[in-house]
Amino acid sequence: MCKYIFITGGVCSSIGKGIASASIGALLKASGLKVFTQKLDPYLNVDPGTMSPFQHGEVFVTEDGSETDLDLGHYERFIDSNLSKLSSVTTGKIYSEILEKERKGAFLGRTIQIIPDITNCIQEKILKAGESSNCDIIMIEIGGTVGDIEGLPYLEAIRQLRNKLGEENTFFVHLTLLPYLKGSKELKTKPTQASVRELRSIGIQPDMIMARADYPIKKDHLKKIALFCDVSEDYVIPAETVSSIYEVPLNFEKYNVTQLIAEKLKLGKLKPKLKEWEDLNETIKSKKPGLKIALVGKYTGLDDAYLSVIESLKIACYDEKHDLNLIWVSSEKLEENDEETWEKLKEAEGIVVPGGFGKRGIEGKILAIKYAREHNIPYLGLCLGMQLMVIEFARNMLKDPQITSEEFDEEEKIPSKKYIIHFLPDQSKTREKGGTLRLGAYDCKLIKDTKAHKLYKQDLISERHRHRYEFNNDYKNKLEEKGMIFSGINPKQDLVEISEIKDHKFMLGCQFHPEFKSRPGKPHPLFRGLIQATLKNN
Repeated sequence: MCKYIFITGGVCSSIGKGIASASIGALLKASGLKVFTQKLDPYLNVDPGTMSPFQHGEVFVTEDGSETDLDLGHYERFIDSNLSKLSSVTTGKIYSEILEKERKGAFLGRTIQIIPDITNCIQEKILKAGESSNCDIIMIEIGGTVGDIEGLPYLEAIRQLRNKLGEENTFFVHLTLLPYLKGSKELKTKPTQASVRELRSIGIQPDMIMARADYPIKKDHLKKIALFCDVSEDYVIPAETVSSIYEVPLNFEKYNVTQLIAEKLKLGKLKPKLKEWEDLNETIKSKKPGLKIALVGKYTGLDDAYLSVIESLKIACYDEKHDLNLIWVSSEKLEENDEETWEKLKEAEGIVVPGGFGKRGIEGKILAIKYAREHNIPYLGLCLGMQLMVIEFARNMLKDPQITSEEFDEEEKIPSKKYIIHFLPDQSKTREKGGTLRLGAYDCKLIKDTKAHKLYKQDLISERHRHRYEFNNDYKNKLEEKGMIFSGINPKQDLVEISEIKDHKFMLGCQFHPEFKSRPGKPHPLFRGLIQATLKNN
């Protein structure tokens, strides 16, 4: 039978529930168990697909095309397993499903209520994920913090699940912050006590408390938490800030987390094999030369907006025994010809333009791409980054500054024949925005004797997509004559997936998002290619 581990958070958000969940999952997988993960998000959006990255960070896409929370990226990278739509549950999805049933008459004769209808639906999602994934352990993170009004149905649902499944099949982890007061120079446990008290008032007694802190946690702090929160001292785990997120599993295991969970869930003796994690952390901590890679975007300085891209760059750098020195470059300031921003770009040894939507900052990204092409700087374009690479090349090689994307001509002032990037066949301006993009894994056939084929070392690949526009094949022959190679094609729809510039050390764009498939110790071929080309260029 599948065992269920629930992770809740207290005191404040963004303290690392996703990393904690992923790390526990990594330890259990390293112990030989099959692990699946799930995120329960209390917000009313059906998914984060239409949210601004400023609010919610990147949108992570699963193999089956589900737009999800960025924590699923952490789960996949740590557990090295592909997740699915079962991994992402939101209040928007729950209420939409319930209301659709109500409209169809499924509840005729009675009132729909939070309890039992909403809580039952939440439990069904949890149990279905456990059964369908055929896993030994399912990690379930509940978004937000204890005390949030919108999160109460989820807490009630998991409280009921413990009664249904039994203590030997359910385990509650509560991650909570120990704030540091500079005035008194000490960590305070009172907010943790209040958070656990709130949780217990709902009817949930945590089995394990993980205490997050940016400063060393003393033994006295752990004893105090154990006493006031009614948890065995062994089950109060220091979760101190470490130098890398990939150190967290090793840090947890120092406190015997795997076996403590195993004892409660009656899993027998578990000993995780952590050699790969140890080797990775040894590489991360070792003294290494840095590599300057510019990330040109409009959400500069906001790591979460480009989380998987940044992690993919780090992973590829670690594999080449280098550190990533990330240079944030604002595309809007490039447009404004800001001297300091241009100097930043010129320091870069490699350039990445990530995905995105809308026309804000577009011309700045195109200027960065032109700089990379003319100065032979290794370049990787992701989704929008590929489209802009094609636009820049076409404008200059075909001597036509009007060439653009249909996405950027909102007022329809430019003739449609100038759209080198246009809507996919089933897309339009009038189509609903939520969940209607080209999403999930699609095949791509690689052309031999190209950079892409040499990097992947295979003829057919599958990559994850999230876009509404595609390359206009009417321009294909014209650009090939000028030195552009279309090295990856979708075999079913004849869509351009990868383009390269022939006489450049490394200038490659892909219509998909390779960052979603990078794993620690297993860099994605395209990110590896960028880093290797940058090192060779040096």
